[in-house]
Amino acid sequence: MAEPAERARQRRLLAASLTGPFLAAAAFAQVLTIPLGVSAALAAICLVFVAGWSAAVIVAQTGSRRLAEPLALGAAVLSCAVILFFAGGFASPLFLAWLPLVVETENVGRDRRSLLIGAGAAGAAVLLASLGGLLAPDLPAIGASAGHWLLPVIYAGVWFARRSGEREAARNETDVPQEETLGGLLDAVTLRFAGNGELSDASAQARMLLRLEPEFLLGTGLFDRIHVSDRVHYLNALADMREGADRRSLEVRVRLPRRDKGEVGAVYGPFRLELAGGGAVGGGFFGFLRANDDVVRLREDLETAVARAEADRSRFLSTVSHELRTPLNAIIGFSDMLLQDLAGPLANERQRDYVGLVQESGQHLLSVVNSILDIAKIQAGTYTPSKEHFVVDEIVATARAIVSCQARAKQVRVDIAGDQPLGEVFADKRALQQILINLLANAVKFTPEGGMVTVGGSRDDGRLELWVSDTGIGMAENDLHQIGKPFFQVVNDYTRQYEGTGLGLALVKGLIERNGGTMAIESAPGEGTTVTIAVPENGTAASENVPHIVKIETERQSRDASDDPLRKFA
Repeated sequence: MAEPAERARQRRLLAASLTGPFLAAAAFAQVLTIPLGVSAALAAICLVFVAGWSAAVIVAQTGSRRLAEPLALGAAVLSCAVILFFAGGFASPLFLAWLPLVVETENVGRDRRSLLIGAGAAGAAVLLASLGGLLAPDLPAIGASAGHWLLPVIYAGVWFARRSGEREAARNETDVPQEETLGGLLDAVTLRFAGNGELSDASAQARMLLRLEPEFLLGTGLFDRIHVSDRVHYLNALADMREGADRRSLEVRVRLPRRDKGEVGAVYGPFRLELAGGGAVGGGFFGFLRANDDVVRLREDLETAVARAEADRSRFLSTVSHELRTPLNAIIGFSDMLLQDLAGPLANERQRDYVGLVQESGQHLLSVVNSILDIAKIQAGTYTPSKEHFVVDEIVATARAIVSCQARAKQVRVDIAGDQPLGEVFADKRALQQILINLLANAVKFTPEGGMVTVGGSRDDGRLELWVSDTGIGMAENDLHQIGKPFFQVVNDYTRQYEGTGLGLALVKGLIERNGGTMAIESAPGEGTTVTIAVPENGTAASENVPHIVKIETERQSRDASDDPLRKFA
């Protein structure tokens, strides 16, 4: 119920329906127990509770008082008639039981019509009690007693307390607009928090901004409507205010009522909550809740612009890489022809050395350009895995053969672990081949002379695992967090001697993401590195069109040494 006047009337009707049966039950216990017995008194008490609380349930479930008001009034009239009859008539103080009929009926409606209805109900109760005496003169009555004054006195005290509470609430309502001028009357819901952080009051702007009555926000109502992921920030801000902070500001999403029954799921609106202290009685503070649609829209526009810039950057890198590869291929091709004397013999060995340097530099630059191109395609989302059936042992042997020259030059052994064949899988052969080559090349590069590099694999639970282990320099914890970023390379006193652009593991990480796999790195300074990748062996675990979102986590393994190896999972 959103209409304020009708909502207030229903609230008063609920209060009368829920509390009235207690007053009637106390009177029944006094006047019915002796003449009719305990069983009859308990039955009457149950009936009056059923009638009164049924009226409250009807109002709560239907939002209408059309049926609830006649039911509650009828039950009150019958209860009053029973009390008047068995109390002993006009001589008993309980004869005043007709008075609450008039007072409560007028209090619910707050108009002249309700007062007349209450007076008529009181007259009907007196008439029914008189007819009962005429029609059933043999029914016993307990007669007047001094103890009958107890209920009238209690009711009078409760009534005066209620009126005092209503006057206090009215004064608070007149104070709220003055407080709201601190944060604006029209664009914010003014909130008043108690010293313990609970919401004690909310302004009427909640009806417009939140489509809620302010009463729904009181206590923990606002907290219950805040999105789960925003509740920690909300509680932290309240804790700061309770500890004496002057001001706090945060963004929250608040659950709003659905505009129509056709909406599915929860509806959350973006808001900004500003908390301010000072001047609040009892150590409390104030808050101002404003709609945050403009900021959210600007943030979305910024994210869109960033995404567009990222796409433009990827396209630029792709275009430049293509333009660079064309002349590089020519340089490498012609230098190879010169080294093979296809265009005639070179004049001397110095020229041959120079041509060899040109060819090596061209090949190195081409490999860098190819890596940049692949990373650009992955980041732009244009890289599509090409799945096919192939034998895993073949790509392992090929990768080992490709890095064998580099390994021999450094006197590093490259071994294949295990003698069990890995068999055939359905996956992106080119991607796995490139991953293994990059991992082996990195391992050989960062392994000192005389070291060892081992490559192996296994198949378990529908996944193919391949790992490359070395006895190289290893990595520290801070470096592990950076691994996988383009152009990052471990830099310290030992590694600066190694050449490289830092694209190898970035490319490996991107290819694994696109193929729905994971990567784990275990390393410690001076103890070598082990990189393990795992991909689906049937090629169906990840979408080929949507980039695979990676979760990166670093954990320390349990070892006695102080430089325990770290594992990074991608």
